[in-house]
Amino acid sequence: MRIPKHIGIIPDGNRRWAVENGLEKKDGYQSGLNPGLELYKHCKEMGVQEITYYGFTIDNTKRPTEQRISFTNACVEAVELLSKQDAELLVLGNANSKMFPEELKPYTTRKSFGKGGMRINFLVNYSWEWDTGYVKNELRGPLQSQDVSRVDLVIRWGGRKRLSGFLPLQSVYADFYFLDDFWPDYKKDHLAEAIRWYNKQEITLGG
Repeated sequence: MRIPKHIGIIPDGNRRWAVENGLEKKDGYQSGLNPGLELYKHCKEMGVQEITYYGFTIDNTKRPTEQRISFTNACVEAVELLSKQDAELLVLGNANSKMFPEELKPYTTRKSFGKGGMRINFLVNYSWEWDTGYVKNELRGPLQSQDVSRVDLVIRWGGRKRLSGFLPLQSVYADFYFLDDFWPDYKKDHLAEAIRWYNKQEITLGG
């Protein structure tokens, strides 16, 4: 089986999951922490070399304050959980903004944890405009995500079929796999199904 070297993860549907389970929207983010850790372990077992998690975007910070605080705290906790694993971890986003959590600033340069190995990128307070230096119809660079490799496969939970600004340059030749299940309902079969589907795609990189 051909295993993608780099998988992008868009963990959508936390708020809708919370509402369906009788909770407030803000409570859904905490329920996405364990799935993120489990996915890391499953990817490691399969030999995936790099993962990028989509934490939250600059646009997401416009949500109600209680939701913003909740997803920010969840991202901080997720990064801290991943720092206890074998990983080379990088948090990528606009750290000059007050919306970027102070706790994550030490992770804005790539650091090795445990035995190292898998590269993990976590997008926090991210936007494609910030990443590419896009201003007034020009890409002014330099690319902020230049330490992130080309993405082979993007998996999105929650039924939405869009990238929402996820690493646009690295995803230029990525295949996209969409799941209707909400992110807090993640299970190993989701990843296995996505990789089986990926194996049926013809990879030409434009050639």
